[in-house]
Amino acid sequence: MSIDLGDWAVTTLVTGPAVVGLALIALGATLYAPELMGAVERINSGNGRKAHSAKRERARDMFAFDSGDGRVQPGAEAAPEFAAAFARQRIACASMGKRAFDVGAALALIIFFAPLFVLVAALVRLDSPGPAIYRQLRIGRSGAPFHIYKFRSMVVDAEKGGACWAQKNDKRVTRIGSIIRKTRIDEMPQAFNVLKGEMSFVGPRPERPEFVDVLEKEIPNYCLRHAVRPGITGWAQVKYVYGASVDDARIKLQYDLYYIRHFSLMRDLLIIMMTVRVALFGLGSR
Repeated sequence: MSIDLGDWAVTTLVTGPAVVGLALIALGATLYAPELMGAVERINSGNGRKAHSAKRERARDMFAFDSGDGRVQPGAEAAPEFAAAFARQRIACASMGKRAFDVGAALALIIFFAPLFVLVAALVRLDSPGPAIYRQLRIGRSGAPFHIYKFRSMVVDAEKGGACWAQKNDKRVTRIGSIIRKTRIDEMPQAFNVLKGEMSFVGPRPERPEFVDVLEKEIPNYCLRHAVRPGITGWAQVKYVYGASVDDARIKLQYDLYYIRHFSLMRDLLIIMMTVRVALFGLGSR
């Protein structure tokens, strides 16, 4: 069996600097994730907070189920009442504490991985014609459109025939693109979207307007995920595979609603640690 030294060298150059830092975070996730999860569940349980517990019970009535696997499915109640109950749950997601956490995490990502940013940008340019970073229109909080930043992982004009979800072994993905997509490095420039206030570090992933138009027609209450800022990573991203269909989007919505309903900064930290594991092992990427 022969080894392509070119591919091996490229993989080492792109992922090497990141793996060292990510491995340290992963070690922390392994050691402290159980304690973090326990703390999160204690926060969610509302122990010693009867008022919060009563509000939580009233909000629970607005959902068909809140299963133990981290998902929430909207109930069949009238949309106005459902939206009103859900709006009360999203207030914490717009707090100053959440924003401070986002800015701190985004700055840390940019500063810590600055050399990797430069290296990946150079390799993307060398690997195929076109810009290293590109902008793509997405839908953010309250349905407002904004441009997301990403390292280019596909050939230029990959969607000249129209918008479509990425498929397994997609031929439009470049050699460098396949590496940075598996490790989620292509999403790192979105730290600048966080600093601009368009995104949060953790939250529902922003979708493209072409897909949102379809999903809002096919999935009841899909618009509720736009109640908060979208995130670089999210609960759905660490709990479910890459979504490339309406059925996948329906399941991911349940995870997104669970995240908003059970938001806490401790949970955000846990999701970031879980994201490191996903990035290191290339789980759920295409």
